[in-house]
Amino acid sequence: MSRRLSGTLYMPGDKSISHRYAMLAALAEGVSTFENFSDSEDCAATRRCLAALGVPIAQDQTRVVIKGCGRNGLRPATAALYAGNSGTTLRLLAGILAGQRFESALTGDASLQRRPMGRIIEPLRQMGAEIEADGGNCAPLRIRGGPLKGIDYTLPVASAQVKSCVLLASLFAEGTTRVIEPAPTRDHTERALESFGIEVACRDRWVEVKRPAALHAVQGRVPGDLSSAAFFMVAALLLPGSDITLPGLGLNPTRLGLVRWLQSHGARIEVETGAAVNGEPVGAIRVRYRREFLEADTLTICGDHVPNVIDEIPILAVLGSQLRGGLIIRDAAELRVKESDRIARIVENLQTMSAMVVEQPDGMIISGAQALHGARIATFGDHRIAMAFTIAGLVAQGVTSLDDPACVRVSFPDFFTTLEHALSFGND
Repeated sequence: MSRRLSGTLYMPGDKSISHRYAMLAALAEGVSTFENFSDSEDCAATRRCLAALGVPIAQDQTRVVIKGCGRNGLRPATAALYAGNSGTTLRLLAGILAGQRFESALTGDASLQRRPMGRIIEPLRQMGAEIEADGGNCAPLRIRGGPLKGIDYTLPVASAQVKSCVLLASLFAEGTTRVIEPAPTRDHTERALESFGIEVACRDRWVEVKRPAALHAVQGRVPGDLSSAAFFMVAALLLPGSDITLPGLGLNPTRLGLVRWLQSHGARIEVETGAAVNGEPVGAIRVRYRREFLEADTLTICGDHVPNVIDEIPILAVLGSQLRGGLIIRDAAELRVKESDRIARIVENLQTMSAMVVEQPDGMIISGAQALHGARIATFGDHRIAMAFTIAGLVAQGVTSLDDPACVRVSFPDFFTTLEHALSFGND
């Protein structure tokens, strides 16, 4: 009995965009309303933190209404702000808190407390904030905010979260703040700032913000999450006879690295762009199985391409095990400081499924055209590992199970339901 994916699949609201809209709406004048707001645990953490800072927030399923407090209207929280597993919540909110005239504490779960925070602490200190960190580099963070000054800051590592932290802090800084990137990263913050009325200047690899007078409220629908769609796209490329359409997706150019990479190697993917919403391009993607795509020679992901597919590498590694020539991943050491050490976890789980894969300091070498075998998968509480190896289980022989399937709630609570509805069966 063969498996295939078919039909029209609707993705949850983009997690990255939802975080940013909520934070900027909290600082805006007026009431912002967002449809299709991400229902992930990560974005719930952002909402809870903002509410603890005195921001009125109402939610009805995926409709969120936020009454802005203005740039100077946040109030001190009565306890440490808890970001859960969300690095985006902690890093971006730190930028906002650095400009407040009160002291704040930020923390998260055990996984988040292991992730490096020195990369945001350094620029925020340069801007004038006082920050203490556990061991000098990790959460919990204690931030004593106040008047900030604009700076020119070159990111030592390409990171949309660090860039966004500095840009949000710039809303409270005297003078101009400029961030220079070593490689292009997601530009959701820049687009969101402009939608809320902030003047942003962008060039090749730098972005500049001058202190604005005020932010204004916005309305709109959050585009579907392309990173969530990636799991279904790869599944359709792996399962013969698959044909899926994913409407309403965010098609931000800095997020299309996966789509362009797959298309350039012969994947049968069609992209139809519609009207932009609050500066974010939105449209539909259709993916159909094409046997010739899987017959590709050895493929490589490396260099400047990595930052724009960093969240999709777990599912691309699964794909690589099925390509005739396999897949080489380099320059991806950032994966080691995600929700888990994703390089180690991907390698370990592929090997558990009988795949040949060699771990490298900054990536891995995955042999191709391999017959995977069902296995018990250790997720390490990492949502993208769980979803990627669920897709691996669809092409494996035998039964695949996850030790912690509930961890998908971090980004995609309805992942398993959506997958079940898309799956159909036929005779080989």
